[in-house]
Amino acid sequence: MKKYLFIVLALSGAVGLISWGFKGHRAVATIAQRHLTSNTAYVVSAYLGGQPMDAVSTWADENRDPKTAAWHYINLPLGLNREQFVKTVQESEGTVYTAILKMEATLKDPAASVAQKNEALKYLIHFVGDAHQPMHVSRKEDKGGNTIQLRLNGKGTNLHSLWDSKLIDQEGLSQDDMVRTYDKATPAEIKKWQNDSPMEWLWESYQVTSELYANAKPGQTIDDAYYQKYIPVIRKRVDQAGIRLAGELNKLFNNANAPARSDKADKSNMLKNNATKGIAVGPVDINDVAKYIGKTIYVTAKAYSAKDIGSMVLVNLGAAYPDQLLTLALKGDAKALGAQLEGKMITVSGEVIDFKGKPEIIVTKPEQITVK
Repeated sequence: MKKYLFIVLALSGAVGLISWGFKGHRAVATIAQRHLTSNTAYVVSAYLGGQPMDAVSTWADENRDPKTAAWHYINLPLGLNREQFVKTVQESEGTVYTAILKMEATLKDPAASVAQKNEALKYLIHFVGDAHQPMHVSRKEDKGGNTIQLRLNGKGTNLHSLWDSKLIDQEGLSQDDMVRTYDKATPAEIKKWQNDSPMEWLWESYQVTSELYANAKPGQTIDDAYYQKYIPVIRKRVDQAGIRLAGELNKLFNNANAPARSDKADKSNMLKNNATKGIAVGPVDINDVAKYIGKTIYVTAKAYSAKDIGSMVLVNLGAAYPDQLLTLALKGDAKALGAQLEGKMITVSGEVIDFKGKPEIIVTKPEQITVK
């Protein structure tokens, strides 16, 4: 099977096309998570079965199907102007561009099942990252730069691998440090980037690729000057991917309802996570809640303030706004509890999500909260 997969990928020009590597894709997803609206974060988590976005960001590479191998990139000749580029992309089939449109269509489709939307969401998280890796918008004849051999730190590599992960590895940052360093977009940049279409994302990658091909010399040694010139480009492309992924998801889910998840399914998922990922259910100290993003916990703390904003009641735990340590977003049947909690010690259970850099739990069932 492995031999067959290699042959299929080689023939399609996709050898080694795993964009941004493990750290890069996870950084894209984590940046996106930080820019989701509260409701979007809740709906995304529900469709992913409680898994955080970064955990599924490499699923499309790890579960590569020969039938979808070409969905990760697009082959284009060099020298196209903007009009020629758009025409060529629109006329191409089975590419990262058409895959993104297909996944978004599935996520919008009310007739699509939860399982179909789970898969489409995992693909979309990955493909938005792929679209921003310049070497995924490149030439077929060199397999996206895979056959252009280079040297880095005294070892052989290639142009594609260099941009997948080698330059990121050279930087030496952890995933958390990458996110803190890369996620620097201004409000104006965020607004502009999220208004750009997937065609614009690819055009940007194509422009970078054109420069890389023009300057690439087979056998050349990648020196510090090259690194210093292009690491800012990588930082920007990863940040743009995360910001734009958040923008697409907010458009899809900001006003959407989460799929129903049975108590049995929730419990099964929690136990599975606990067994495989060492997730602490609780009790969790209120000061440590931010460490449990993407995990289901229970925590006891004082409710300092509550505010009804129409669609939900926001309750601040651990301190009053804006210094709260945890925000509860009470929705649905749980919304009526909001007026009863202020000034009381409560225990709440639920999945911790990241909302604009602060931990939050969406509470939809009254039984998730116990008043002490």
